[in-house]
Amino acid sequence: MSKPVVILLAVLLVFLQYRIWLTHDGLPSLLRLHQSVEKQQRDNDQLKERNQVLSAEVKDLKSGLEALEERARSELGMVKPGETFFQIIDNDHEQ
Repeated sequence: MSKPVVILLAVLLVFLQYRIWLTHDGLPSLLRLHQSVEKQQRDNDQLKERNQVLSAEVKDLKSGLEALEERARSELGMVKPGETFFQIIDNDHEQ
């Protein structure tokens, strides 16, 4: 090869490497994109897990009264007719 062709190829190589490594649409952009995709994947996994829990809860509530009754007792403090509610207060804090 002649010397001018080698020089031209070297300049072209440097120019292409510059664009890959240092410009805003090169490697830094690719790395930011990969980080963004990974974060979104983690968020999606958390939301899928939450949706599964909520779906199971909805299924329980639709399938029977036991889950509904348990929820009414624990969250709303409801009791059945004829039941007596006892609240036990722990006095360990006063010693």
